[in-house]
Amino acid sequence: MNETNRVYLYDTTLRDGAQTSGVDFSVADKLAIARELDALGIDYVEGGWPGANPTDDAFFAEKPSLRQARFTAFGMTRRAGRSAANDPGLAALLDSNAPAICIVGKSWDFHVDVALGIGREENLETIRDSVAHLKSRGREVLFDAEHFFDGYKANPDYARACARAAFGAGARWVVLCDTNGGTLPHEIGRIVAEMAHEIPGTSLGIHCHNDTENAVANSLAAVQAGARMVQGTLNGLGERCGNANLVSLLPTLVLKLGYDTGVGRDGLKRLVHVSRLLDERLNRAPNRHAPYVGEAAFAHKGGLHVSAVEKDPASYEHIDPALVGNRRAILVSDQAGRSNILARLREVGVDLDAADKRVASLVETVKRREYEGYAYDGAEASFELLARRALGDVPDFFRLVSFRVLDERRWNARGELVTLSEATVKVDVPGGLPGQPIMTVAEGNGPVNALDQALRKALAAVYPDLEGMKLVDYKVRILTPNDGTKAVTRVMIESQDRAGRRWSTVGVSANVIDASFNALYDAITYCLHTAGAGTRGAASVA
Repeated sequence: MNETNRVYLYDTTLRDGAQTSGVDFSVADKLAIARELDALGIDYVEGGWPGANPTDDAFFAEKPSLRQARFTAFGMTRRAGRSAANDPGLAALLDSNAPAICIVGKSWDFHVDVALGIGREENLETIRDSVAHLKSRGREVLFDAEHFFDGYKANPDYARACARAAFGAGARWVVLCDTNGGTLPHEIGRIVAEMAHEIPGTSLGIHCHNDTENAVANSLAAVQAGARMVQGTLNGLGERCGNANLVSLLPTLVLKLGYDTGVGRDGLKRLVHVSRLLDERLNRAPNRHAPYVGEAAFAHKGGLHVSAVEKDPASYEHIDPALVGNRRAILVSDQAGRSNILARLREVGVDLDAADKRVASLVETVKRREYEGYAYDGAEASFELLARRALGDVPDFFRLVSFRVLDERRWNARGELVTLSEATVKVDVPGGLPGQPIMTVAEGNGPVNALDQALRKALAAVYPDLEGMKLVDYKVRILTPNDGTKAVTRVMIESQDRAGRRWSTVGVSANVIDASFNALYDAITYCLHTAGAGTRGAASVA
């Protein structure tokens, strides 16, 4: 590989993206997203800011095991008046045990004078000391030069001095930040090209915000001017107007400009899946018109246009949609759907011939269920079960006869207002007496937890594999908000077994408890199936 043609991708969804209004990642969300980014082929996954909040602290304590991406902690340069060795912020970064550390520092003389209130030379010393200290502890160091382009336009000599201070102290990457998103592509290109004379392009990065709708264009301009790292977020998440959208940048860099990245052609085909998985994690509808990955990105309206597309799609589409995991929304979309289904089946170890009649049936089933509200991009376990049921590969571990959930809100003996949930379930279990279902009752912290407890209480004696399984995340999304309290809801449940393996399942119903049970049923079935329990035929819910 030609290193000068290699562009490194740095994802900051879990920190910068978390600053988006209305976005609140749980630890489970962060773990799932980090694993997807790693599987995609992203080079750096920034986990957050250790010590900044309890969620980031818990995430770093349970940090994911990544195969390709370098897990990165974010922080800031040492405080003025402290040595790097005695700075609590740098200590927290080192204690995170992240192999790479990105620190942000001032590069605009105005901010040094007014915000920090220290001498400009002292600011250079904080940059040098911080980078050198972290590097001496064996970490790969990245320096985010905050408001670099504003600083460069105001005082280019000082902005360059800040960048040189970091690079000279051992920073692997010096990242030039358009922090307020106000710089335009022609300015970015000129300034990055000038900086490439100061610092090798193979150590220059770009970090753009989207306040003028130019974050992607600015990032591309920087790469073409010599920068070889791009920082951004999935779906362009970020404060104010967002960050550079890696979902748009990645295929443009690879397919349009011919750059090499850590994401191979197979990884590109996961792009739609990863983009939509993020939206499902955030309980929000995907942008149908998003470039490359939106449902309408390759949709062609009826008439002569569609006929022409069918005859010569290349002349009407800027890329083959299958390259990024998308599909053309015309009559032949069934074939694209078929290829997507086959690819996802291969990911779970099921290799079917494209001509197998069961594939066509499965494609139609997926389409119908997604029309009903099911979303399988964020619920891979439910998709695998759906596919294996169609192939007759899932045993009938148990059959629900009935369930009932009661909630009681009352004052307890200590004068506290409490809400108690109680669930009663009846299930038929293989090997049990015919016509005599097992009935159990359990209390829980909410109706779903009560249902979970009651179900596993009924199944525990027959299926010891359920021991140690727990629910780690639960999300509800209203699919038909105009229907008020009659709205259809989608429930996503994430579960974990005692080995730490996680999986997600989905349920849909106009009744939120029923939707929750459907997702819970899949979660338990998936646990038993992957554990190899049982040998009976296809599963069903009464």
